[in-house]
Amino acid sequence: MASPDPRQDSSQDTRQDARVADIRAFAEASRGGARLIGVDLGTRTIGLALSDVQRRIASPLETIRRVKFTPDAQRLRDLCLKHAVGGLVFGLPLNMDGSEGPRAQSTRAFVRNLKPILDLPVLFQDERLSTAVVTRALIEADASRARRAQLVDKLAAAYILQGALDMMQESDEGDSGGDRFPVYP
Repeated sequence: MASPDPRQDSSQDTRQDARVADIRAFAEASRGGARLIGVDLGTRTIGLALSDVQRRIASPLETIRRVKFTPDAQRLRDLCLKHAVGGLVFGLPLNMDGSEGPRAQSTRAFVRNLKPILDLPVLFQDERLSTAVVTRALIEADASRARRAQLVDKLAAAYILQGALDMMQESDEGDSGGDRFPVYP
């Protein structure tokens, strides 16, 4: 067995340090004591989740049926105002190899267009397999197809947001948490 390449370990450590710095910068930029909203942006729906004020627990909030950008953004803005939200965590749908494809680019474009309407700090969180994990859990819970369809998007948003909250907690404690919850700028 070949010995590990020290350059590869150094590169991975550097990426992890950057992710921890990003999450710390996000935590500082988003109003302290304010809730966060997690967003699972799909082509037909937008799943939303809401954190508690202490930013420890993510709970499913609602699923928005996508119409057009402006009404979708307005609904998100209204919910942010209603719940006194201090920041947004968007799931970034990366390819399995970590590269960004058309869906990730679409998510970034949505966030760029949202900025003039809702000027809150945004964190992109890796969402690979989040829908699959949630769907599997719902199947194990014996949820019907119709019930899964109602819940999957907002539960995926909660899964994404919880990953970011856990990473924020670990970065506060000085533990980078490895690659368990990667965050991308």
